[in-house]
Amino acid sequence: MVMADCHQKPMLRGPVRVGFYDIERTLGKGNFAVVKLARHRITKTEVAIKIIDKTQLDAVNLEKIYREVQIMKMLDHPHIIKLYQVMETKNMLYLVTEYAKNGEIFDYLASHGRLSEQEARRKFWQILSAVEYCHNRNIVHRDLKAENLLLDSHMNIKIADFGFGNFFQPGEPLATWCGSPPYAAPEVFEGQQYEGPHLDIWSMGVVLYVLVCGALPFDGPTLPVLRQRVLEGRFRIPYFMTEDCEHLIRRMLVLDPSKRLSVAQIKEHRWMALEVPVQRPVLYQQSAPEEGGEAGGVGEHSEQVLRLMHSLGIDQHKTIESLQDKSYNHFAAIYYLLVERLKAHRCSFPVEQRLDARQRRPSTIAEQTVVKASNTTPQVGLLPQNVRLLRSPVLPQASTDAFTFPQSPSAPEHSLMEEEVATPKVNGCLLDPLPPASVRRSAPPYPAT
Repeated sequence: MVMADCHQKPMLRGPVRVGFYDIERTLGKGNFAVVKLARHRITKTEVAIKIIDKTQLDAVNLEKIYREVQIMKMLDHPHIIKLYQVMETKNMLYLVTEYAKNGEIFDYLASHGRLSEQEARRKFWQILSAVEYCHNRNIVHRDLKAENLLLDSHMNIKIADFGFGNFFQPGEPLATWCGSPPYAAPEVFEGQQYEGPHLDIWSMGVVLYVLVCGALPFDGPTLPVLRQRVLEGRFRIPYFMTEDCEHLIRRMLVLDPSKRLSVAQIKEHRWMALEVPVQRPVLYQQSAPEEGGEAGGVGEHSEQVLRLMHSLGIDQHKTIESLQDKSYNHFAAIYYLLVERLKAHRCSFPVEQRLDARQRRPSTIAEQTVVKASNTTPQVGLLPQNVRLLRSPVLPQASTDAFTFPQSPSAPEHSLMEEEVATPKVNGCLLDPLPPASVRRSAPPYPAT
């Protein structure tokens, strides 16, 4: 009996949990953070959780992280990765965001080759819509590139990673040298001050070229060579690019920032006008934030979602208070996740159903139906000789506004999730699809922001 006690079987560990989230697998790692795929235990929604070890950051870089959170709290757009929740303990910061299951458009292009101009136009309209939304709120991204353009389950664009994002005021130039070299504007390479929106316009010109050509317009074996090519502003136009598309790209990739097209001018360009989106997002408030406040409210489906949360034992008054205060706590996260499920259930926003079996294996019966119903045309992947689509390195930064993360070994993953996150009591979970909208006719209305 004594011998048996000395050789007990090791205890099996249950699923790792952070708050209401069950961690499933790792999506990415860094020196100071790890990104996990997780599933909400109540709504059963897949999310991405960026887990940041605050002890690895100095005060300057920690301030940058909080600025990224501040920016993401202000953004509520169908083509920008949505922030659902912020959880913070003494040593850790957990950012719960929307999960784009089809990954980076960079990887899609690397696997399938360039897009047709029609497909590229649809993607570019989505990018332009999101960038215009940011600029209207005096936010500049400063790191637009194929690696930061994600694809959701319907192959729609989701702009991610506002780590280099910042606020701007017209006429007050920025000076930080940041971004990715192949997408960086010439004024950045020259170390000049710049207008934030002009920087994004240049990067969008590079992105459009990448979508249409499957290759970078500016590339080189070393950073000095790349810098010289960007400062010269010369790039190759392939034989298959139409004149209108070439004209638009050339008008964005102009060396003089003041002569580049504006977002409004890009929207009116004849290449963009060949196919203009008819339907607009109807579940997102597109108005600019009021002075001293932020845009967005509870949403038009608050009544149905709040009633559903009430059936789970979740206090509706605390939920509304969390939404009004922009708390991004457990109450707000459950609400946002249920709204996303309701939007998907009602199909209120047009999606691109252009998936086929060669792209990925359908994970649900619904997606199998999408695959069978979609009419796809085979794409010809063409990468010009001696031109490769390379994953972009990040520019070094030479100002006090730069990120300088300590080059310490990455922390063990178990230590990133060891702190307990308190959660409110919830009765049960959501296993079935959301009820149809007609259910809410006889229910009393709930207050909304």
